[in-house]
Amino acid sequence: MGMTVVEKILARASGLKSVRAGDVVEPRVDFAMSHENAALVMNQFLEIYQGTGMVPRLWDPMKIGIIFDHRVPAESPKTASNQKKIREFVAANSITKFHDIRGDIGGICHQVLPENGYVRPGAVVVGTDSHTTSHGALGAFAFGIGATEMASVWALGAVVNVEVPATIKVNVTGTFKKFVGPKDLILNLIGLLTAEGANFKVIEFHGASIKAMTTSGRLVICNMAVEAGATSGIVPADRETIRYLREEAHVKGKIESVKPDKDADYERVIDIDVTSLEPQIACPHTVDNVRPIDAVLGTRVNQIVIGSCTNGRLDDLAIAAKILKEKKVAPGARMLVFPASGRIYNQALAKGYIGTFMKAGAVVMNSGCGPCLGVHEGALGDGEVALSTTNRNFKGRMGNPNSEVYLCSPAVAAASAITGVITDPRSRKGGKK
Repeated sequence: MGMTVVEKILARASGLKSVRAGDVVEPRVDFAMSHENAALVMNQFLEIYQGTGMVPRLWDPMKIGIIFDHRVPAESPKTASNQKKIREFVAANSITKFHDIRGDIGGICHQVLPENGYVRPGAVVVGTDSHTTSHGALGAFAFGIGATEMASVWALGAVVNVEVPATIKVNVTGTFKKFVGPKDLILNLIGLLTAEGANFKVIEFHGASIKAMTTSGRLVICNMAVEAGATSGIVPADRETIRYLREEAHVKGKIESVKPDKDADYERVIDIDVTSLEPQIACPHTVDNVRPIDAVLGTRVNQIVIGSCTNGRLDDLAIAAKILKEKKVAPGARMLVFPASGRIYNQALAKGYIGTFMKAGAVVMNSGCGPCLGVHEGALGDGEVALSTTNRNFKGRMGNPNSEVYLCSPAVAAASAITGVITDPRSRKGGKK
């Protein structure tokens, strides 16, 4: 029996010829990422050496990345002080892949990593963030770990006691309708699987529709694989992966793709034809509470959010700007836009998208996790409703448990901003198409 992509990656990283789902391995790590929670990782790392007489030493500073993105700029003295401590640690330990609060190199960690070429096909990538699954879009095995585990990685360069996950294969075929895309696909899949349907498993994406999908779209579906409980989502590297790494991430040298064997053992195979797929909405208060847009048309919204590590890339902003051009955000509604990185922000500025948003009445925010996180910017008031392109909508996600959050694509968000109610972008009038 052949191996899946994750089995091949873990076998290589563990120095083994083959592994099977259920095996326990200790894979070497190719890249380790943290954001502001590096302050906690740092404390745990230093504790490892307390009382040993040994000098704390990172296993490989070149393979560690730290990106400030969750609370940028700092919203409190506590956050600012933690960021100061991290800066001092970074400088003292020669960590070069550090992205501070800057308009040129800053941004959300899950965008900063791919656009800077930190992730390669076949790599083992760990991050102290659950949406580290995003980086499976480049053919890596990428998953979230806790601060204590990350401290161990900083010291040893490996993750201990990793159980090889089983894999669900998803074949996606057909052609998306206008204003329907990757976000609708992954919401539909999460609704099908439920929030626990892929627990401790990998979702491996295949099919003609995936091959035709840009890396931006693949980042969307792998990012939200965790919302079905998955350890990671993986798109096997192909021509598009190499194009992105060469042309957009400016990667030099050899790029090796990892493909599953033809006789790989999958726990389950799911076939999806996107030809008939409608815009999808995740309704409060769970991501798997997914309905076609017709079921919630006309729902009044107070805040519309476009951005995040899920849908804050240039193509997301482009479709929103196209819909909003020469239009205005509806009275009584407010719209927030936050590009995924400084690079994307500058690209959107050059293309006129930022101006379009501002003329429409939107507030364009700095690149960061912003309102998605709910502890920094864009919090909701009691009884308010948000429509957002972000990835989670549980109670309190946007800062207030007495509010509601609906999740959607950038096209739906932009069309709804114009009307002030959930609107099908194919009609833009608040009614059915």
